[in-house]
Amino acid sequence: MATSRVLVVGETTFPFHDIEEKRTQFEDALGDFDVTVTTDRSAIADLGPGDVLVDYVTDSSVDDYPGLVGDHIERGGGYVGVHCAADLTSTAVEDPDELIDGLDEPIPALRERLGGHFINHPEQAEYGVDILAEHPITEGISEFRVYDEPYQVDVDDDVTVLARMDHADLKDYPVVWTAPSDAGRVAYVSLGHTDDALEDESFRRLLQNSVEWASESA
Repeated sequence: MATSRVLVVGETTFPFHDIEEKRTQFEDALGDFDVTVTTDRSAIADLGPGDVLVDYVTDSSVDDYPGLVGDHIERGGGYVGVHCAADLTSTAVEDPDELIDGLDEPIPALRERLGGHFINHPEQAEYGVDILAEHPITEGISEFRVYDEPYQVDVDDDVTVLARMDHADLKDYPVVWTAPSDAGRVAYVSLGHTDDALEDESFRRLLQNSVEWASESA
């Protein structure tokens, strides 16, 4: 494993993506790395080239998050988005009777970096994940099934899709992809909502491989 630092950034704004409730799963999955799980987005500025940001943020509209992410990648840092990182429209609300608000369009700076974004999702279900290509991120992983929240996503033509879903009621949306970057490497994995998914060995291998790959030079 690489000796790069790995910073998992999340939030506690939304109960369905509460990083404190998922802290143990991320720490266990990335235990072979120098990993820190935090809600402090400003810690991204302390990462250097080859260090990896694992993004588990839902509301990316505050605290200059797009700028922090962009600067990190431009410095040669790796980026791995997990699940809600592709939700570039959801925002927090001040009304205690409401749970979530939304932007009309995905945050442009992050949408360009990630090469795709979340559109919608049906109910949680068991579905298949088909591996499409040999790549360091998919090394050691064959097709598998997982119980999770299936993300419907829109991706650019120039991303490299490494895995797609096999869902009875949905088309074969991308599950894992890499996005082109002239600086730090960028990867995304749409899995990671449920405990079942976060503790699944194939998901954990995808996450570990993604972090290892992202820590290397673009």
